[in-house]
Amino acid sequence: MFCGMKAPSETPDLRTLHAKIGQLARENDLLEGALSKTGVLSATR
Repeated sequence: MFCGMKAPSETPDLRTLHAKIGQLARENDLLEGALSKTGVLSATR
């Protein structure tokens, strides 16, 4: 088992996980937009 991981018997809180996924998606969108404007990230990918 990895350091900091919970035991498999503990069920994760889905609301917390969904909130974290939403937060990360927004952060990725924001970063992608900023990098596109500066020309660092290619628009064509």
